[in-house]
Amino acid sequence: MPEYPDITLYIEHLRSRISNEPLEEVRLASPFFLRSVDVPIGAVKGKRVVELRRLGKRIVFALEDNLFLVLHLMIAGRLRWRPRGTKPVGKIALATFDFPKGTLLVTEASSRKRASLYVVRGEDSLRVHDPGGLEVLDADLERFREALVRESHTLTRSSTPRGFRR
Repeated sequence: MPEYPDITLYIEHLRSRISNEPLEEVRLASPFFLRSVDVPIGAVKGKRVVELRRLGKRIVFALEDNLFLVLHLMIAGRLRWRPRGTKPVGKIALATFDFPKGTLLVTEASSRKRASLYVVRGEDSLRVHDPGGLEVLDADLERFREALVRESHTLTRSSTPRGFRR
């Protein structure tokens, strides 16, 4: 699974490419990738990207009109920046997001397609996707220690978002 440093790098690179740019088109190669129906995917067409941020291990594209794309790459999901108009081809392609300067290709090299995309409207709907727990990168030493010793787990298990639940 892409970990926090990977997600952070994705966001930094995306900011330099798509901040304040309109999302011209979303093309889904797999209908199972889109997991929401309350806000149709067509609602994001032409909306400008106003912010990119992390929500746990999810990448959030904040768009105009209080719309959000919540992308969870899961274990084998990856992002690739390609020339504008690149089509989602092959078994690993899930979707493309077309911007004026290029195309963001979402892939997943796994037979179990777990990556997901949600389209939500408003901060309240976005909070539903927050896995909760301690924000490790912002925690002081005492809060981090408390989260580790709260339950008997290995360090690896304790350091997952679920391991740091409040």
